[in-house]
Amino acid sequence: MPDLPPVDAGKRALSALGELKRARQPITSVTAYDYPSGRLADGAGIDIVLVGDSAAMTVLGYDSTLPITMDEMVTLTRAVVRGVRRALIVADMPFGSFQVSDETAVANAIRLARDGGADAVKIEGAGPSLSRARAIIDAGVPVMGHVGLTPQSVTQLGGYRAQGRTAEAAHRIVDEAVALEAAGCFAVVLEAVPAPVAARITGALHIPTIGIGAGASCDGQVLVWHDLLGISTGHLPRFVKQYARIGEAIEAALRAYVADVRAGAFPAVEHTYPMADDERRRFEET
Repeated sequence: MPDLPPVDAGKRALSALGELKRARQPITSVTAYDYPSGRLADGAGIDIVLVGDSAAMTVLGYDSTLPITMDEMVTLTRAVVRGVRRALIVADMPFGSFQVSDETAVANAIRLARDGGADAVKIEGAGPSLSRARAIIDAGVPVMGHVGLTPQSVTQLGGYRAQGRTAEAAHRIVDEAVALEAAGCFAVVLEAVPAPVAARITGALHIPTIGIGAGASCDGQVLVWHDLLGISTGHLPRFVKQYARIGEAIEAALRAYVADVRAGAFPAVEHTYPMADDERRRFEET
């Protein structure tokens, strides 16, 4: 793919994540959906940049993650790849891209790696997803698992709510995470599960756990770009910490721009291109 940038020799390898777990050095991850966010995340030292299907909601304006397509995920992934030189890039496999069959899952995973430039893909759930994970890994594409609250199954789960809050449900999530490791996944996202459950999983697995609403015992943490930066609107999950209020700053800047244009204060002389006096006279005389 000639339009994708060369990767620096220092780009984060999958093996490095295991080394971070063994060293008990927390792993950092954030979602990104375009070139600027990929570049900024990489420059900040983020270990894993996740091109999340959450883009369906944060970027495309849908009310769930389900409508985003493979074409859209490939486009977003390619944009992020252009901005990243060091971090590991993981692309979400969108709804419908892996649920049908192992063959479909492999074809779509290869597309995200080959056409999108992703280093790895992420799939949600266990059960049938175990077979999909094995097939994708056998095809040469690394896989990150995802258990707990899996947004692609949100209707079956009864909405966006914490999972594993009963002993039976907690044991089921532990078993799913263990099974994903056995299937060959290099890491597992734990979303919206009680901290004791995440701690049990993290202690049981040799691969890293990446938490989002799963407490501090996970090997790493991930947040959604728009939530972290204060760009999201509406209700935020309990687990979100906003590190900035970029949305407010953007709106204030746009309001100032509108006011300047309407008042005739922009553009000013310094914002325009000059023309030599003699050329201007010649232009006006003809």
